[in-house]
Amino acid sequence: MLYWKFRNYGRPSTALPFVSNKAIRRGAGVFAAASLAVLLAACNVAPGMQMQRDIKGRAVTDSTAERTNAPELSLTEINAAVIATQVGFEKARSESNARELVAYPSAYTVGPADVLQITVWDHPELAQAQGALSTAAPRAADAPQGVVVDEEGFIQFPYTGRLKVAGLGTSAIQATVQRALSQYFKSPQVTVRIASFRSKQVLIDGEVHTPGSLQINDVPMTLTDAIGRAGGFTSSADQGRLLLIRGRRSYTLDLTGMLANGQSPADIVLARGDVLRVLSRDESSVYVMGEVNKPVAAIPKQNGRITLADALSQAGSFNPSSSDPRQLYVVRNVKSGHPEVFHLDARSPVSMMLASKFPLQPNDVVYVDANDLVRVSRVLNLLLPAIDASLTAAVVGK
Repeated sequence: MLYWKFRNYGRPSTALPFVSNKAIRRGAGVFAAASLAVLLAACNVAPGMQMQRDIKGRAVTDSTAERTNAPELSLTEINAAVIATQVGFEKARSESNARELVAYPSAYTVGPADVLQITVWDHPELAQAQGALSTAAPRAADAPQGVVVDEEGFIQFPYTGRLKVAGLGTSAIQATVQRALSQYFKSPQVTVRIASFRSKQVLIDGEVHTPGSLQINDVPMTLTDAIGRAGGFTSSADQGRLLLIRGRRSYTLDLTGMLANGQSPADIVLARGDVLRVLSRDESSVYVMGEVNKPVAAIPKQNGRITLADALSQAGSFNPSSSDPRQLYVVRNVKSGHPEVFHLDARSPVSMMLASKFPLQPNDVVYVDANDLVRVSRVLNLLLPAIDASLTAAVVGK
């Protein structure tokens, strides 16, 4: 390889490689080919996450997505009709759950572990069968004085033997005891009352001030009673998503929606073994990502409502330098394997009015795509360092 020397006003001479014109031409050819490849690659990947429609109206993505085994998506344009359908669906589901749980209050029936106080007038000796009065302060876990219903629903009382009382009210139990004692006493006067309600409990958990188990007594426990006895909602409670588990079924109740629709939450009567969970608003969040100023998990209001405009507002709106407001998507039901995608062209004020009405559901994903220039710039930023390194290697190698 040839070398040449130069002297720059007193600086020491430095040996630099002499590059022939042929090597320069070859390097220029490599650079031109690499630049063309970059431009073609940038044009190829520029569409990014944009959705397109095929001739059958199905939602498809670019060629990269078509080569995967991703499920077929349904792309729906957000308009007034779609918003009305979404709002109507949520309202119908809430009303259906509420109607199914509505029940008329009924009299309390005795069950295992309840404690009865049975008084037979003019026969004080029978009172001893219910236990002697204790002068010590009772403990919270101790049952009060009385006759305890056993696990099979029977009680044991003098002269009557074992009596089946489970499922009966106090009037029926009184008649049963009186009939059994009438074989030994003339016209016995019997009074029966429930000294302790212990057989029926409901559990209330989540965003209430005093979660725990609540005893159902002779006053029927409604949904509002249970919330009130648990201390009411906390500040982070989602009043639009109350989960009631009864048996093997679960019901999602919208308390604020019921009130708005003229349905009274007091019509829902809780039953033995019910579990009521008040969800936190954090559990009902939606995810806003893409070209927004602050990607965030947007939290709904206390009434459980959050719209597309609310979510964008919590994310700081679109990034003006990189976003493409034409490509605003809402992805729903991702975990179900059959996701739905809603699209909105958010360039005009009218479209943002639609966004303020479009209701979001928990775990929805709001995505704002980047504009074409940003996508091309990002591709070039990824590829140009590798091209520069290849060009330098080619020149030095010659």
